[in-house]
Amino acid sequence: MKILSMQLKCELWKAYKKKYLCLQMINFGIRCFSDRPSHQLIFDRNAKKLQRERAALREDVELYDYLKEEIGFRLSDRIFDIKREFENAADLGCSRGFLSRHILAESVKHLTLCEMSPTMLSQAQGTPGLTISKRESDEEKIEFAENSLDLVISSLSLHWVNDLPGCFSRIIKSLKPDGVFIASMFGGDTLFELRSSLQLAELERKGGIAPHISPFTQIRDVGALLNRAGFTMLTIDTDELVIGYPSMFELMWDLKGMAENNAAFNRPAHLSRDIMLAASAIYKELYAKDNGVPATFQIIYLVGWKPGPNQPVPLARGSGEVSLKDLGKMIETTSKSKKKN
Repeated sequence: MKILSMQLKCELWKAYKKKYLCLQMINFGIRCFSDRPSHQLIFDRNAKKLQRERAALREDVELYDYLKEEIGFRLSDRIFDIKREFENAADLGCSRGFLSRHILAESVKHLTLCEMSPTMLSQAQGTPGLTISKRESDEEKIEFAENSLDLVISSLSLHWVNDLPGCFSRIIKSLKPDGVFIASMFGGDTLFELRSSLQLAELERKGGIAPHISPFTQIRDVGALLNRAGFTMLTIDTDELVIGYPSMFELMWDLKGMAENNAAFNRPAHLSRDIMLAASAIYKELYAKDNGVPATFQIIYLVGWKPGPNQPVPLARGSGEVSLKDLGKMIETTSKSKKKN
């Protein structure tokens, strides 16, 4: 009996130990997964901050403002189209103030400039009469009080954000009811000439390709993410700017001056000379125009509103009194009646 009781105790101890180890492993796995972000980390934000710092510290930094200056001007026009005076607004990823320098005090009373590069933030300025405040912060981790902003704007910055759905969710939380979010970002067709040239050159010499150009968001995904975040009355459109350069090397030099060089985690550390020369030759062969090469920049413009009580609401389904089938007949009868009169 004593031998049986000892064996039973040993079996019970083994079972308890096995169960204890399983629970420990489960707890360890839960802790590991809870520490991981809910989104995939594609871009190295620290590298992007260093790139922006280096670009802002250049003596000839203004030479590379032409693209962002133009997009900032075009985006500011969309703000003026809204006939409303905004009390509090925030510019996410303001860079060197390409958007704030076009916003008038008649449209926005107070504008908060947010930028993770301190040098770029110090160079950003507003128009006369516009009250601005500056905040050194990452646009990926914005922190504004809930229902505190009337307007959120961003120009050519959000394409470097890892957690775009989370960013949109934080933006809509910070907006007041009937607040508006207006932004621009690079689209998926941006720099397709440079991307394809580098891929062909590397495929020919190494038998594979590396991500030398950062991935960009597709326009179909932007609308889905805005809807998912809760924005309504969406307006999304694209524009293409084609800029000519003497060769591929001037384009890459300007991208570095704009702080738009690659910042993906899986980017290669080096690009060999023979691949660069081959890519430049392929670029000229496939896309050369007028003694130079073009570079396409696809710009996605987006406008989204936070739901509010004063917004127009669609009527209930089936409440229409006129069928679309009869629309043509109605137009004909009204045009005939006008001719008779």
